[in-house]
Amino acid sequence: MKKQIVNSKVLVMNRLLSISAAFDKSELLKQLVEKLACRRYDIGYSKVIVPSDWKAVDTSSTETYANGIVAVYNDENNINLPFTTSFLFTCTKEKNSLYKLVWGISLS
Repeated sequence: MKKQIVNSKVLVMNRLLSISAAFDKSELLKQLVEKLACRRYDIGYSKVIVPSDWKAVDTSSTETYANGIVAVYNDENNINLPFTTSFLFTCTKEKNSLYKLVWGISLS
């Protein structure tokens, strides 16, 4: 089971508090979100003349549930909290390519 881990450190009441989050089956979640982002139609790309180094990008967002563990710890305590919550994921797609997951945010 592969996990995606995000770490953060916060100073609380003059003590260092570390927080990390790990998504369960992150690669499976990424593939699911990219498939959900796919549309059955192509909106097309503008015929406007733009500089050659510009690329047309389509975006698509989907809401889905994800789960994992949030760990909060300092020098004395270690607390692991499982979570299941709704996330909003955004994917982008360049012309003639597949959607790629680029951003996600918890909705709770």
